[in-house]
Amino acid sequence: MNGKTSGSPFHAGEKAIQTRIGKRNEVETLGRSMIRPFMPDQHRQFFGQLPFVIMGSIDADGWPWASILAGNPGFMTSPDPKRLDMDLMPIVDDPLHSGLRPGAPVGLLGIEIPTRRRNRMNAHVLHTNAEGFALQVDQSFGNCPQYIQTRDFQFLRGQDTPVDRVPTVAFTTLDGAAQAAIAAADTFFVSSYVHTTNDETGEGVDVSHRGGRAGFVKVSDNTLTVPDYAGNNHFNTLGNFLENPRAGLIFPDFTTGDVLMLTGTVEILWEDHPEVRAFDGAERGWRFTLDHGIRIHDALPFRATFGEWSPNSLLAGDWAQADARLAAEALRNAWQPMRVTEITDESSVIRSFTLKTLDGSPPLSYKAGQFLTVRITPIGADKAQVRTYTASSAPSDPHYRISVKREPGGVVSDYLHDRIKLGDVIEVKAPKGAFFIDTSNARPAVLIAGGVGITPMISMARQVLYEGRRTRHMRPLTVLHAAHNSAQRAFAKEFRDLTHRSEGNMWYFSFVTNPAPGEKAGVDFDGAGHITASTLQQALPLADYDFFLCGPPAFMQAQYDNLRGLGVPDMRIFAESFGPASLTRTSDAGTPPASASAPDEAEAAVVNFAVSGFQQVWSEGDATLLEVAEAQGLAPSFSCRTGICGSCATRLLTGNVVYRTPPTAKPAEGEVLICCAVPAKGTELLTLDI
Repeated sequence: MNGKTSGSPFHAGEKAIQTRIGKRNEVETLGRSMIRPFMPDQHRQFFGQLPFVIMGSIDADGWPWASILAGNPGFMTSPDPKRLDMDLMPIVDDPLHSGLRPGAPVGLLGIEIPTRRRNRMNAHVLHTNAEGFALQVDQSFGNCPQYIQTRDFQFLRGQDTPVDRVPTVAFTTLDGAAQAAIAAADTFFVSSYVHTTNDETGEGVDVSHRGGRAGFVKVSDNTLTVPDYAGNNHFNTLGNFLENPRAGLIFPDFTTGDVLMLTGTVEILWEDHPEVRAFDGAERGWRFTLDHGIRIHDALPFRATFGEWSPNSLLAGDWAQADARLAAEALRNAWQPMRVTEITDESSVIRSFTLKTLDGSPPLSYKAGQFLTVRITPIGADKAQVRTYTASSAPSDPHYRISVKREPGGVVSDYLHDRIKLGDVIEVKAPKGAFFIDTSNARPAVLIAGGVGITPMISMARQVLYEGRRTRHMRPLTVLHAAHNSAQRAFAKEFRDLTHRSEGNMWYFSFVTNPAPGEKAGVDFDGAGHITASTLQQALPLADYDFFLCGPPAFMQAQYDNLRGLGVPDMRIFAESFGPASLTRTSDAGTPPASASAPDEAEAAVVNFAVSGFQQVWSEGDATLLEVAEAQGLAPSFSCRTGICGSCATRLLTGNVVYRTPPTAKPAEGEVLICCAVPAKGTELLTLDI
């Protein structure tokens, strides 16, 4: 915040990050309504009842500091909406004491720990005296109660009681005791400031709360790494960092009354940083490097005992989990043994298997809707079988879960249903794939599934609800599931539980083709028969949706055609593309149709399969190498047909290939993905180890 209220309440740094996440206009509108150049009466009363306030200030050398000013409730009073008076001065050793110069900018955070209520203020110092000081309000606004742990407070002494404390210690490196205290902290406060030129020239100081599980701050020598969770999208702190990469931190010890005060420089870690991606709940992060600090002993006149965790803190991770994930990232493309810890029948034909790592570490991160690749050697088989199964677990779960339909004559599905037992170990590659949902998107989403195609949808629905609870902004979701009958329908109970907990943001509709005798619509299912265009019109209010399709080939094509017939743009329809059933799409008006050929494929080539001895002339536009092999009765390993699972990787002996679908899987050196590959321009003889 810039300390001035003419025009936008946000400065350039805040605006830049709001723009980066696509929330600029929305936040500007909200900011103009909720950020006031005065305190409303409820804020004036609120500050007056608090036993302490957090303050941010700047010292003579331009370093920001965060401080805690504590006294008996009533030490803060507001004679009018533009003013807040303090009936005490900070400890002399506290940098805030010398920072209270007339005209100096300060930031305030009033926080009522037992109720998690908090309000923020930007102000300037009007005047000071031996007994206290007065502030002129520049901006006042409320804050959300997330990530605040409750505590019970007990004052040991009055605000004016003399204290014979151990001398304050200054330092430029964090000793072992300081590192341990920070690593165990669940709460700290951060101050930042920026000198801005907006509609007027102003200098603004901000101070804010940071909380999480114990261990949410990572300590490495003089460097601290902090996750940044979802908030009000103002980005007051990070916006200041973008303009002026300095910060002041205070870590209070509520047991001893000591405070650790640090000031130093900051680097922002954006959403694509590996450490951010590995930390559950983090959307960004920042790294603080100490310049100098002080430890003030017995600075707080109160002590506090822990009450309860914030639900939001418990939804987030810690650095032990994140570091374990980062260490495991090297295994993302390797086979990893995982133990079967739970087996659940989801329907008469679908069984779920919960998989956990052997050492108890968290599974590798993924997106809701992606699939795992598994490798199993059934009893009596002469070689391992590779299959891909969509994860029916959510990325927020501490495990993977796959849900497998028993297929008639299916070697692997029969083995999983009949042979696998608790404690068995199977090999898994980390989830991947281009079919997933963006939980942060505000556009309503519709998930349409047929049969076992419901597996990515349960993952999506569970993650949408989880992220909605964590961020307080849930993406509206409608789920339509078609099954042959109720006995074969999976996850109906789980979906209904999710809709109940979504508080009106999620809807689930079940359709069965052949209801059992005695079953009733509205009780056992929502509709009999197929999902038609008329069904979609009845179930969905008029809105701009994203549609996600998964199911048997004919089902997906029918639903795609239904949606296109209703005027849904092709770009709003996303479909899982496993197996031989890629959709036949129609382009939107003005969009050129996709070419079936790759731009650099050969005009003609000879395809040679070295093991089988097969050889065939191939021409531009002909089938992929996998389809050529299948046409000759060969059965190379594969699962998808779009280069996303990697199970069709085959050794290339001569020649080069190009891909009609850009693959996301990465084959080993000297191998190619034959499911979407064709001979490359300039190749006359292409030889594969098939």
